[in-house]
Amino acid sequence: MDAPLLPAAARRTGAWCAVVLLLAGVGALVVWLVVTFAAVVTPVLLALLGSALLGPLYRWLRAARVQRSLAAALTCAALLVFGAGAAFIVVQSLMHSGDQIVAALKDVAHKVMPELGLSGPTLDDTVDSLKSFVTKYGARAASGVVSGISIVGQIIATAVLALLLTFFFLRDGGRFPVLLRELAPHGVGPLLERIAHRAFAAVQGFMRGTTLIALIDAVCITVGLLILRVPGAVGLGALVFVGAYIPYLGAFISGAVAVLVALADRGWLVALWALGVVLAVQVLEGHVLQPTIQSRTVHMHPAVVLLAITAGASLAGILGMLLAVPIAAAAFGAVDELRRRGGGVPPEVEGPASHPAG
Repeated sequence: MDAPLLPAAARRTGAWCAVVLLLAGVGALVVWLVVTFAAVVTPVLLALLGSALLGPLYRWLRAARVQRSLAAALTCAALLVFGAGAAFIVVQSLMHSGDQIVAALKDVAHKVMPELGLSGPTLDDTVDSLKSFVTKYGARAASGVVSGISIVGQIIATAVLALLLTFFFLRDGGRFPVLLRELAPHGVGPLLERIAHRAFAAVQGFMRGTTLIALIDAVCITVGLLILRVPGAVGLGALVFVGAYIPYLGAFISGAVAVLVALADRGWLVALWALGVVLAVQVLEGHVLQPTIQSRTVHMHPAVVLLAITAGASLAGILGMLLAVPIAAAAFGAVDELRRRGGGVPPEVEGPASHPAG
């Protein structure tokens, strides 16, 4: 018998390289399919997040003997009212303070630019250049209004489809495990069901934990801004709540807006106090709330979260940033279940797959 051409170590290395290349190819294909069919995938993902977040309310209504369809409809209506209310408060607050923020930024520029050697003609030339740029490309920007209207229409259509899918996921979630077992190859159904349960449990943990942390952050920052008599404190608190669903980056942006509003209306001293409030809340979140609330359900290093957000932003912009961490949490949950595939479905897992079908 002829001796192997390559030593055993080289063959093992080649086998692992082949596995890595295969997984990379499959991953690239999945990403391509998701991007290509984003119009279908995006509402489904949003609906899964919505059902993960609203599951407790639906189950509470069902426990109160509310009919399945009516309970799902009431749950979706609650989501719609809450989302519309939060968006209205944020927009009203920013519209009220927008001119003040711009004026404050101009004042800061005129105070800081001289220290950087950009005062006088340099600053004026910069402003004139910006005005020329706006004038030159104003017509081109105006021509994009039609495409902007089209984008708004797509957003509305996606939101409506996601809301309808949330209704069906809540109402008919108990039928999904049966369908999964029927479609899976022989002998693989139970494993796929456990993976689905574990992945959805991770998404549930992220959504519920993030919502609770966002609520605490928003209340603390709102109270601090009210004490400092910053205008639009409630709207800024709502912005903090919404921004918390994008880890790290959302908190930075919403906190920066709160400080700018304080600077615009109340001056440097109050702005520094507002910055202190925002930083104190972020320290509370990072050292107390995140370890206490999220550690039981989502086990991801902050570096992994940042990479997921970056990848999501590069693929789908703001929406990708919103969906990246829940998807990563689901993937980590599925991998964890594969590692301990001998176990059963955890008893604490709840979600669409745990509703009774009848």
